[in-house]
Amino acid sequence: MENKIIQSLGIPFTALISIIFLLMISSFPIGAYVVFNSEINDNITYEYPMGNLESILSEIGIGSSMKFELGDGFILLWSIYLILFTIAILGPKKHFIQVLQSIISHGKYEIKDNYMFPIIKWFSILVLTSTIIIFAQEFFGISTEQLGTSNDLIQFFDVTLAPLIEEFLFRGILIGIPIFLLYSNRFSFQFFIKSLWRPWQNLEIVEKRKGLFVIIIVGIVFGASHIIFGEGWSAGKFAQASIGGIIIGWVYFRYGFAPAIIIHWATNYFIFSYGYLVADLNQFTIENAFTHPFVSMIEILLIVTGIISIIILVTNYIMEKRCIIEKE
Repeated sequence: MENKIIQSLGIPFTALISIIFLLMISSFPIGAYVVFNSEINDNITYEYPMGNLESILSEIGIGSSMKFELGDGFILLWSIYLILFTIAILGPKKHFIQVLQSIISHGKYEIKDNYMFPIIKWFSILVLTSTIIIFAQEFFGISTEQLGTSNDLIQFFDVTLAPLIEEFLFRGILIGIPIFLLYSNRFSFQFFIKSLWRPWQNLEIVEKRKGLFVIIIVGIVFGASHIIFGEGWSAGKFAQASIGGIIIGWVYFRYGFAPAIIIHWATNYFIFSYGYLVADLNQFTIENAFTHPFVSMIEILLIVTGIISIIILVTNYIMEKRCIIEKE
């Protein structure tokens, strides 16, 4: 019964994964268009000076006379994400197309052999759970809103920057170091860095409860930080961000730092790049763009993919439990 469910979901699952994958790839040039060619910027353009970065570089003795602009910072971030995205396509064992062909031809869900499949799977589950939380909270009169920023271009830059900073702090430091201390039986600097990059693959993790406890605590702290540190979010953001933090924390724990960053990149840059494209083409606000049929279609694609992903997860869990019982 369970095998039939898995097989029947193979083609629609791979089709949805492929569409989302292509949308993600397309978001790279779209984001560049938004920064360098769109009219969302009002009085600020990509030539807006990044004085804070100049000050930091001057303090460490790098290029005190150099002038850094918003466009420079965006290209740097854009390049980092492109490198991480390429890593996700090609590894860790098989590239994306190989795993896709394996599912379609043989019904083998070897999704652990490639980063992109768990990235899109858990990203879609994150979108699904976030949507459920938002609707549930709105039913009880709790809103999930962020105060508007003074400039859309600066907001887009901020949401592009946030995944790198937040993943380094919340996943790399607050989860990675405790996980290393809990599960490592040896220490060297090289092994420490490798363990932070891919905890599950480098540490001897037999019992997951301690790791899950750390992930949940840090996820709650991640959710609270959106409210406490003045990011402009309403109280409703706490639950949504906490669940998102727990999901990304699990992805980091299980698959590594690069997949965690790309999922966070998808929730920020990927979504907002299409939002700002629609806003620019139709000459209306980003708030209106998120209710546009095209952006809504992307959200529906992710929600449906999230539902199928959960069905596959639950079905695989039942099959694994049944196999254990039969062996006993």
